[in-house]
Amino acid sequence: MNFDSHDANCNCFRRRTLLAGAGALVGLVLSGLPGGGALAQAMTKEQRDSMTPDQIIEMMKAGNQRFKAGTMKERDWLAKLQTTAAGQYPVAVLLSCIDSRAPAEIVLDMGLGDVFNSRIAGNVADVDVLGGMEFACKLAGAKVILVMGHTACGAVAGAIAGAELGNLTALLSKIKPAVAKTNFDGDRSASNPNFVDAVARTNVLLMMAAIRVDSPVLAEMEKQGSIKIVGSMYDLKSGSVEFFV
Repeated sequence: MNFDSHDANCNCFRRRTLLAGAGALVGLVLSGLPGGGALAQAMTKEQRDSMTPDQIIEMMKAGNQRFKAGTMKERDWLAKLQTTAAGQYPVAVLLSCIDSRAPAEIVLDMGLGDVFNSRIAGNVADVDVLGGMEFACKLAGAKVILVMGHTACGAVAGAIAGAELGNLTALLSKIKPAVAKTNFDGDRSASNPNFVDAVARTNVLLMMAAIRVDSPVLAEMEKQGSIKIVGSMYDLKSGSVEFFV
């Protein structure tokens, strides 16, 4: 046998074997991904603009169901980083607490570029937060404002207990109206987790009302139907997000 011919045949065989092996490996990896191997992509302007506020709320609900079930979307974070660097088209703005156990984007299974998130202790809608929301909705095109409280909120417990500490004192004062307006039979102290959770829910409702009263820009947008302002409570134990108006 001609040695040159033999070497060429061997090289071709090795190349075919390597290609076949690589193809099998790719197929194996993709077969394990949700949705037939399709990675979650960054939100485009066309996609965002075609969605209604109600559809976006349903998308967030479905995301929380995936989070609870442990079937969150597979994401190529580096690809999303590169895609969103040139522009962002978030569908919603979230007002959530700084609690490390309640990262709103994660519990709703959202990725880079999908939502704006204002995080502040007790999910307080102060003037700076409202300014960010106005930017997010009026200028950047977000269609939903979601206020998210959570169970076992330390800021709410602090407001109930009348805690005072530097600038925290002024922040907690914004939550105290929720303490007085919460109807609750039983122990109304910070040591009662049921009362703390009840006040946290009231606080969400009051912050929704504050957004409508203190931001004529957002109130008008909601009146026109271009945005929706909704509330929610995240349960630290179950991972469930309860949505309410």
